[in-house]
Amino acid sequence: MTFKNEGDILTTDPTAAVQIISEISVVPTILDVICRTTGMGFAAVARVTEDRWIACCVKDDIAFGLLPGGELKIETTICNEIRQHHQVVVIDHADEDPVYAKHHTPTMYGLQSYISMPILLKDGSFFGTLCAIDTKPNKLNTPETLGMFKLFADLIAFHIDALQRLDQERQGSELREQFIAVLGHDLRNPLASLDAGTRMLQRSFEDDKTQSVLRLMRNSISRMSGLIDNVLDFARGRMGGGFAVQHADRVPLRPVMEHVIAELRMANPERRINANLSDAMVRCDEGRIGQLLSNLLSNAIAHGAEDGEIRVDSEAVDDAYVLSVCNSGEPIPQAKISELFKPFFRGEPNSGQQGLGLGLYIVAEIVKAHNGTLSVTSTPDETCFTVRIPLQ
Repeated sequence: MTFKNEGDILTTDPTAAVQIISEISVVPTILDVICRTTGMGFAAVARVTEDRWIACCVKDDIAFGLLPGGELKIETTICNEIRQHHQVVVIDHADEDPVYAKHHTPTMYGLQSYISMPILLKDGSFFGTLCAIDTKPNKLNTPETLGMFKLFADLIAFHIDALQRLDQERQGSELREQFIAVLGHDLRNPLASLDAGTRMLQRSFEDDKTQSVLRLMRNSISRMSGLIDNVLDFARGRMGGGFAVQHADRVPLRPVMEHVIAELRMANPERRINANLSDAMVRCDEGRIGQLLSNLLSNAIAHGAEDGEIRVDSEAVDDAYVLSVCNSGEPIPQAKISELFKPFFRGEPNSGQQGLGLGLYIVAEIVKAHNGTLSVTSTPDETCFTVRIPLQ
């Protein structure tokens, strides 16, 4: 179902109006109760717009001849007037009614009793009416009957609003997924072309100057790829309502850790990265844990002392897998530690490197998705980020 707001009128096609009322399971019961309580032979929920009157659900015991989806000419109905003034209309006996004795609607349709309550949505817009008619007089203008119709009309409006919200959420979710998919495609494709081009050039030219330039280009491509991953993860997490991980069976994390460390050593040959890795088996999303380590290591490279050592340690302690990434350099001010894992927070990186400030936010989200913990200690001697994830 798709709704569109134009001014204060909820506009939709006739099929959608009939469909949405058909999804409200209590409506047939409401119409049955109305007929039994009032003695009326016909009751309906109608979608009423500026130019259309559409029966959405009908109970017809007097052979009036309308089915769901059936229409009356809008100008022949009293509902058209209700659409304008939003007030209930009640007629006990048309022939004796001072206002409606000569009204064209009772005369045209042979009606003696009539009641129609507006269905007003939460935003004040007019959906249509809950109405009942009969060819014989009925006592309708009582507090009990009016209260019943008001209660039922409000109940129907509540369900319409709820279904509308669900539809908007579904559309919003689909739009978010489309946006993320298009963003990922449009960002990755040119980067993949650059990557392929630099690889080809590295094979074609052997002089030191060209190779040096190409290494710098490939380092930039690698950093761009990491930025794209972080942006897409941030978009999924914030727009999609959470950060997705796939918990596999218990897997060895050492291979993925070694792969990440090897890539960053190659991209930063001037930096000393030492690793002491455990062979522990962990129930986790190993791809996400690899991303976590990549972000922590990239952070250590960007913020650590250029001539200092970066250390990666992992071990199984009791029932947890503990991973730490430590570097020397200026300590993090205590006041800033609580800000580190917020999106778009950036410290003062070395060597002119700048990122989007999403790396540590992504780390924190991955840890959270694994029901783990993340802590930071920073002294003049060393800064350490420590992750603890349950083994299973």
